[in-house]
This record gives sequence, structure tokens and C-alpha cells, in this order.
Amino acid sequence: MKKIFLLTIAIAGLILSPAINALSITNETLNYQVVYHWGIVWKHAGDATLTTTKTASGYSSRLTGKTRSWADKVYPVRDTLKCTMTSNFRPLKYEKFTHEKSYYAHDIVEFSNYGASTSAKCTRYRKNKPTANLSLTANGVAYDMLSVFFMLRNIDFEKMKSANTYSTWIFSGKQKEILTIKYVGIQGIELRDKSKHLAYHIKLKFTQDNGKKSSDDIDAYISTDDQRIPLMVVGKLPVGEIKCYYAR
Repeated sequence: MKKIFLLTIAIAGLILSPAINALSITNETLNYQVVYHWGIVWKHAGDATLTTTKTASGYSSRLTGKTRSWADKVYPVRDTLKCTMTSNFRPLKYEKFTHEKSYYAHDIVEFSNYGASTSAKCTRYRKNKPTANLSLTANGVAYDMLSVFFMLRNIDFEKMKSANTYSTWIFSGKQKEILTIKYVGIQGIELRDKSKHLAYHIKLKFTQDNGKKSSDDIDAYISTDDQRIPLMVVGKLPVGEIKCYYAR
């Protein structure tokens, strides 16, 4: 349930922006089932919930994820991401709470947006004490691992051609990464409840600003209706893969 969500930098410092729709959200709750898949093995490993609330100045969103009881015996996970955003979904503050087995962490990223440029103050807490203070800057728009969901949902895929790619910055608690989005096309998919949907298929790739790959690629499928709901996200593991299915 980590980076269940990107190619190369054409020119250092140049970040391309896709055409953006005006997605409107009032209050929204999206539930997901996290399934481990390896060969003939399909195991419901965890659950996640994404809640979004419209505020006077923008949006507030929260993503919680936890393993199911059987998986708790192997590797218990209780992770939470929180984000406040402007009315056009640019992040203002991002928090990540990590509780995985005996490991606890809390990262805070406070964004400052200056037109097309972005800077952020990052504070990392371990054992409830600040252990690092970092400053990140980008010559372009930057997101975090939660607000980027909303940027993806706003892309005007109707105006994109297959194999088009767009890139943006991602700020985490310790580094910045390049997120590259490759549009594959419209594809029919089936969810766990056997319902069938048409979805925009995109491939996501994360690289550091030196071009080095920083995590495995991710496939995401976004509904073609006006809600642009992330219907399915697929990430590779050393053995097998993780699939997150929208469960209403």
C-alpha cells in the first residue's frame, strides 16, 4: 500500500503539464480492497479508504490503509496520508504517518507555491522527535503522494494521444522525484465484484532528478465518467503483485 501509483527527463528543469479538466468534489469517500496476486494465489491482504472534504479555501483529504487480520500476523501495516490542497488541488501541507510492524514514522511537508515554482519545508519525526529538516525546491509544479491522485484525475485524457507522456515533481519527506505519466489508452477492466468498466489506462514511473529509477512502475486505471475515480492500481512486488480494487 505504498507507492501504488512514474519515465525520463527530456530537459533538466522542464516539467510538462497536461491539459487539465475542472474536477469538482464536494464530499467523497472511496473504498479499496488490496489484493496480493501471485500465480493462482489471490489473497485479500488489506483495505484502504480515501476521504475528501470540500473546505472554504480548497480541499482536505485523508488516505488510510491497514492489513487484514491474517496479514497482520506476517507484517502488520497501519499507514495514513493527510493533505490540504487549494481549490485547484495544489498541495499546501502533506503528512505521512507510518506504522509498519515495529517501525513508526511521521513526515510533514509544508508547500509554498510561487506561480510555476514550488518549494517546501520537510520535517521528519522518528520516535516523536524531529530527526531531519530539509528544504526542497522545483522549477515547476510539485505534488505529494496524496494530492497527485487528484492531479491524475484532472488530466484531460480525451485530448491526449496514446503513448503521450507528461511529468511533474513529487515531494516526499526526504527527497524529490520525477513522476512521469504515460497514457496507454482506454481499456475495459473487471473489478472484484465482477462489474465491468471502461477506464483510462496510465503507466506511472518514479525517477530521481538524476534519472535513476526510484521505485517500481505502477499501472493505474481511471474511470472515463465525470467522476474520474481511480478504479484499479497495480504495483509489482519482488514476488507477485499488489492490486488495489475500487470497492465503492
